[in-house]
Amino acid sequence: MSEVYAARRSRLRERCQAGGSASALVTRPANVRYLAGTAPQHAVLLLGRAEDLLLCPGPPDDRSAEGRPDEALRVQRLPGAGGDPAVAAAGLAAGQGGDSLAVEEHHLTVARHRAIRSVVPRLRLADMGSAVEQLRVVKDEEEISCLRIGAEIADQALGELLESILVGRTERHLALELERRLVDHGADGPAFATSVATGPNSGRRCHRPTDRRVEEGDFLSVCLGATYRGYRCEIGRTFVIGTSPTDWQIELYDLVFAAQRAAREALAPGVAYRDVDRAARQVLDSAGYAESLPALTGHGVGLEIDEDPQLAPAAMGKLDACVPVTVEPGVHLPGRGGVRIDDTLVVRPEADGGPELLTITTKELLAL
Repeated sequence: MSEVYAARRSRLRERCQAGGSASALVTRPANVRYLAGTAPQHAVLLLGRAEDLLLCPGPPDDRSAEGRPDEALRVQRLPGAGGDPAVAAAGLAAGQGGDSLAVEEHHLTVARHRAIRSVVPRLRLADMGSAVEQLRVVKDEEEISCLRIGAEIADQALGELLESILVGRTERHLALELERRLVDHGADGPAFATSVATGPNSGRRCHRPTDRRVEEGDFLSVCLGATYRGYRCEIGRTFVIGTSPTDWQIELYDLVFAAQRAAREALAPGVAYRDVDRAARQVLDSAGYAESLPALTGHGVGLEIDEDPQLAPAAMGKLDACVPVTVEPGVHLPGRGGVRIDDTLVVRPEADGGPELLTITTKELLAL
C-alpha cells in the first residue's frame, strides 16, 4: 500500500505546485487518512519540499479502526503537550525554504489560521480548495473491496434483524441492536447513526429513533451502514409489519421502487449527476409527490458517508467509472408514514456489466 499512498500524495503535490505552492498542509482527518493510511486524533500531514511527514501530538493510535500508517512515511511526534501539529508543520515548511504553503481553508479554523500566520508571517498561505476531496471521488479496487465487505456486513446485520420478533420493540432498541450486530460481524462500527422509523415516522430521511413501539400494520423504514477499514457504505429498506400491506402501502412502495430503479439504471460513466437525480425525480413528480421529495437522490461514499458527487438537481459534473454512490429516493406522507429504498452501488461501464450493486438485501415489500 505504500506505493498507493505515495502516488496519491504525488498527485496532490502536482496540483499544489501548479498553483505555485511547493508544500502542502493537510488537516482534514479523512484527507489525512486517504494520503497517509491513518489519521490519529489531531494529526496533520505535511507534503514538504524535502520529505512528507505525519505530525502527531502523541503516539499514533495502533487500533485497526484508525488505519495503519504508510510504512514509508515518517511519523513525527511533537515534543511536550499542548502543541498544534498544524503550526509545527507550517514552521517546518518555512524552514525548508518554501515561500508558499497550500492549506485546506475549508477545514482550518480562524484561530488556527492566525496561529500559523503568527509563527510563519512570511509564508504565503494558499488555499488548495477541495483538491484532496476531488482525488478521493474515484476509488481504486482496494477501496471498493472495503466498501463491498462493509455492504456485506450491513446486509447480514439487517437480514438477522428481519428474522427476529419486531412488534412491541422501540425504534431506539432496534437501532442499537443493529449497531451491535454490525460490530459483531466485523465492522469498525456504524457508518452513521442508524435510523429506524415506524408508522408515521417511516420514510423520513435521517430520522432519529424514538421510543415509539413497532405496531402491526406499520411501515418500518431502516437505514444503516457499516464502516470497514475506514470505508463507509449505506443501505435502506422499508417493510410492513405483521400483516399484508394495504393498497396505499403497495402503491407508494411500488412508486418509490420504480424511482430508485430509474436512478440506478441511469448510473454510467459520462452521465451528469443531475440526470441521475432527474431520473428518480421524474417518476415521483409524475405521481404528484413533488412537494415530498428530498433535496437529493444520492451521494458519494467512501472514507466519509457523505462525499462528492452529489446527485442533486443543481449538481455540476459527470460520473466517472469506479465512483461509489448511494441511490436513495423516498416519500414521506405526514401523519401516515412513507417509503425509503437506499442502495450503495459502484459506477461501472456497460462493458463491465453496468453499475455494481453492493447492498443486496431484497427490495421486495416483505410483511414481517
